[in-house]
Amino acid sequence: MSNKIINTGNRATREGFGEALAELGRTNKNVVALCADLLGSLNMQTFIAENPDRFVQVGIAEANMMGIAAGLAIGGKIPFTGTFANFSTGRVYDQIRQSIAYSDKNVKICASHAGLTLGEDGATHQILEDIGMMKMLPGMTVINPCDFNQTKAATLAIADFHGPVYLRFGRPSWPNFTSVDSFEIGKALLLQEGTDVSIFATGHLVWTALEAAQEVAALGIRCEVINIHTIKPLDNQAILDSVSKTKCVVSCEEHQRNGGLGDSIAQLLSQKMPVPQEYIAVIDSFGESGKPNDLLEKYGLGKKDIIAAIQNVIKRK
Repeated sequence: MSNKIINTGNRATREGFGEALAELGRTNKNVVALCADLLGSLNMQTFIAENPDRFVQVGIAEANMMGIAAGLAIGGKIPFTGTFANFSTGRVYDQIRQSIAYSDKNVKICASHAGLTLGEDGATHQILEDIGMMKMLPGMTVINPCDFNQTKAATLAIADFHGPVYLRFGRPSWPNFTSVDSFEIGKALLLQEGTDVSIFATGHLVWTALEAAQEVAALGIRCEVINIHTIKPLDNQAILDSVSKTKCVVSCEEHQRNGGLGDSIAQLLSQKMPVPQEYIAVIDSFGESGKPNDLLEKYGLGKKDIIAAIQNVIKRK
């Protein structure tokens, strides 16, 4: 792994959201927060303690939360809604489509506990379809940061961005390795240069991709690793620039293969630069209860799976 890419200590991405929300409470009087009975899980306590008049606890009524957020946006506020990713999307898709996306409301849909790494709560809570659902909505920006630092920076950035945003993050403590520089929506981050294969990763799997790239370097395989934190709008130029060198792709995501980051990349490449591509993603399956890392391994999202995909896609060039 590059000397510049160092895990400074494991922290949950949801903690980055909570810290940034508290900071926004001090610096932007228009920011308001709403929660559907999960404020501890979303780390909203500091914001609430400092801004009790700018917080709405709607209870287990997620559809109402989206409607209230839309109304607050009409009044010039910047609402940040908070609940699990499953309840932020699947349960309230109609309200998001009709009341937020259709009229381009300035609502920030902040979704924790996404993907398999939700862990022991099991398949009913481990949504793996949310990126696809949200990226298909016209005008919706979709962001999936990789660690604590990037989630904090992304949360701060979306407050200054006008329009609906889906911000996806997770439950477990995870390696924290990105810099604390400003976050640019829609701009991919090159983490490691290489010429043999382009690895485009998002969310928790960015770190796993870096680990895999380090391991195959001992075999003489030079991987280019790019952090795709913004899935929509996609950084088309960064993808094409990388693939023009490597001529093959591995996409890595904690999401269904259908409808996720890999599909967005494949759509771009099929039109502009067709090359072999391997997917690291869940294949048409729900999850189950278990330890986060055990689930990633079982469902084909582990380091060994990325290494196998790297070797396979190079053979296909």
